Amino acid sequence: MTPMFVILFLFVIWLVNSVRFPKEYERLVVFRLGRALPEPRGPGFCFILWPIDLATMITTRLIAFDVPPQDVITKDNVSVKVNAVVFYRVIDPIRATVEVENYNYATSQMAQTTLRTILGEMEFDELLAKREMINEKLQTLLDRQTDPWGIKVTHVEIKDVDISEDLRKAMARQAQAEREKRAKIIAADGEFVAAAKICQAAEMMEKYPVAIQLRYLQTLVEIGGDKNTTTIFPLPIDFLKGILNSKKD
Repeated sequence: MTPMFVILFLFVIWLVNSVRFPKEYERLVVFRLGRALPEPRGPGFCFILWPIDLATMITTRLIAFDVPPQDVITKDNVSVKVNAVVFYRVIDPIRATVEVENYNYATSQMAQTTLRTILGEMEFDELLAKREMINEKLQTLLDRQTDPWGIKVTHVEIKDVDISEDLRKAMARQAQAEREKRAKIIAADGEFVAAAKICQAAEMMEKYPVAIQLRYLQTLVEIGGDKNTTTIFPLPIDFLKGILNSKKD
């Protein structure tokens, strides 16, 4: 019974190591005598000839990782810290296993260097204003660099741009000056329009003198509001001109 027990025990060990059940999002890369088989296996029941076959499990789900904050000097010599998030997935499990030792680490390092390279070619104002364009450029370049590894980079998003306190204050002063500039322009435009309307009103009153009397009456109505004790005596301007002219004579 002892030899049969040993044989049965070894058979169970061999069977346990030979049967694999990759999940729906997993693929099995099989190496037979050191050579990778042409097609990955899975999902579901898979049988390998252990120990002749050795298998590596690769996930095909979307992976997201944070790119650590990178010290970047922009094209116009502004020092900033920028971090980002990268989304990618494995589309070729065999290349992701054979072509690179650790595709997660390699993709992370490539994302960091690509981020510094691209942002170093941008000016600071472009970094703040053209975020979507920079994201697309990062995604395109990073996807092209990781394609030989069987990696598909689907999206890259810049999360935060950290600047120094002195630069923050300078930007605040610039924004305040810009708002004051717009306020002065708007006020000047209002004065221009008001002056044009006043000129039109003066021309109308010169053409129709009775309009001046109507304005007098309207002014009296506005001043004599609720519980107002102010008394107004309208005095024609022509009357004052006559008095001044008589003094000069």
